[in-house]
Amino acid sequence: MKKQFITYLVVAVFSIAVLNWSILAQKRPRIAVFSGPLATIQNSPPLVTSNKARSRIGLPLRTHPDGTFARFDHLAAQRLAVPVEVFIEQFSAHPLEQDAAKLYAPPDGFIDGRGKFHVQRQSSEDKPVYRVILKPEDGLYLFPYMAMQVDGKPWDDDCVFHGAPSEKCRQPFYPDASRIFEEIDRGIGGKARSGLGNELSSRAEFDFYRVVPSGGYKRGLAASERTDMGSGDISPEILGEDFFPYTPDHFRREALQEDLAKVVNQVQKALNSNDYAGAIWLESSPTIQDTTYWLNLLVDTQIPISGNAAQRAHGLVSNDGDRNIIDSVDYILSRVWADQEGRDAVGAVMVQDEQIFTARQVEKQDARPGGYRAAGDYGGVIGTIGEPGPVTLWFKPTTRHTWKSEVNFSKLPDTIGGVTSKDGQLTRVAVRVRDDKGWIIGKAIPKVTVVRYDPWAKDSSNSFPEQEVEIFARMEKNLNEHPLAGFILEGTTPYGNVKESMVQALEIAALSGMPVVRVSRGDEGGMLEVIENNLTIEGNNLVTAKARLLLMAAIMKLGSFPPAVDPKNPTVHEIKAVQEKINLYQEIFNSH
Repeated sequence: MKKQFITYLVVAVFSIAVLNWSILAQKRPRIAVFSGPLATIQNSPPLVTSNKARSRIGLPLRTHPDGTFARFDHLAAQRLAVPVEVFIEQFSAHPLEQDAAKLYAPPDGFIDGRGKFHVQRQSSEDKPVYRVILKPEDGLYLFPYMAMQVDGKPWDDDCVFHGAPSEKCRQPFYPDASRIFEEIDRGIGGKARSGLGNELSSRAEFDFYRVVPSGGYKRGLAASERTDMGSGDISPEILGEDFFPYTPDHFRREALQEDLAKVVNQVQKALNSNDYAGAIWLESSPTIQDTTYWLNLLVDTQIPISGNAAQRAHGLVSNDGDRNIIDSVDYILSRVWADQEGRDAVGAVMVQDEQIFTARQVEKQDARPGGYRAAGDYGGVIGTIGEPGPVTLWFKPTTRHTWKSEVNFSKLPDTIGGVTSKDGQLTRVAVRVRDDKGWIIGKAIPKVTVVRYDPWAKDSSNSFPEQEVEIFARMEKNLNEHPLAGFILEGTTPYGNVKESMVQALEIAALSGMPVVRVSRGDEGGMLEVIENNLTIEGNNLVTAKARLLLMAAIMKLGSFPPAVDPKNPTVHEIKAVQEKINLYQEIFNSH
């Protein structure tokens, strides 16, 4: 009876704990986590076959570069298949535990010289131990990596040989961020604060979305095994269409321009649910600065969006990505971003290296932790984060963003005017921006091309537009294939000046329906002067890549310029019509 009572008591306590956890989980805020392309923050070093596995089948052991015996096997986070009893040596967690031995309770028992466990010490040589049952449901543990290749060879890298085709390589990228969050919670790779685990799940719930992910299921995945938000089985995924890695080097794939529509649609759809306290976007370190600005412009939401990247892969010494993710959660939960009505007053940010950057200003400077800076010479680092101290905002930006943006998802029209060439004549055409369900169409994303001024590049002392053969070739292709199109003209710092032939060629582009934005190259430290009655939009102090994104969004809002009948010989009325349209674009560039 006593044993039965104890069993009932244990079951009752466990049931109460589960119920309490469920209630607490409902109270915790929920955060959406989106996976983007080429993301080092979702990358891991190769899984290398351990010496334990090699020695078991008589293979040569891994050694140090100088040929000497390798002291340790690297441990990889893995799951137990069945419960196992282990004995952990007392005072082995820290070199000075033994020094404070008098503060500790007695061990669970002792292991004698033959490896047998005793509750009481049998001799002075016995080792004090803790006795514990490790269970599969505990989650991940660190173990030697025991896997071999199908031909019996050990794994030394992600591919069976250097330069192997895709089918002969493993993927180092995670398909979504759920595993990374689990490892952070388990303290694998380092505990964030106070020696505690559950760093993330103790404070929030997370849903994971695969938008344009870095890793994919080449064999597909059953619905029951999915860790992301989605329904049904995942069909076999194709490299370069469904997922976008950058390593192994020979099958790096870039996402497409039209995937920018998918980015907005999926983030907007998720946040429309009103289930989330905030969103985190994960992407590669050189490009996340641009995607967060795109989200800042296009996503109509009143909750915060934080971007995270990493310079070191997950699992490496001092990987920065895990800390950045934790800091993003801190930022979202801190509500320092909220105005008096609880709306996001900051817009999309990047939280990197204990700094909070506005999406508009952040730029990658170097491939190292701390390698981001604020471009534009007017703020950009708006706050600090991390221990010690609270999340702190020093000021808030005044430019328009997210729910205040004039080019956000909700303010884009269903159809907009574009320009195409038909039988040698420029023709206005209607371009659908949204599909029947209201989502942005990928093919509607405007084609915006950057042209750059280079000094000492003139071919002759005469200036005529036809010298700019690259511009004219792009204009022709745009008129044949991209009815929504434009140019970014990158000139000198700080005035945005360029050679005469470029100005002449791009005036023809503007009179052919293609908006042209003028910016300075490099880090613009001052505002470009708005010149009245010219045929370019001035890009404020935006860097080139972000001016391009803003122009793409603005074209979807305002449409193409009205084309002249003969762009090389426009009438005064045709020039005035373009300038009136420029004024509308200029308002957006002045405020975003």
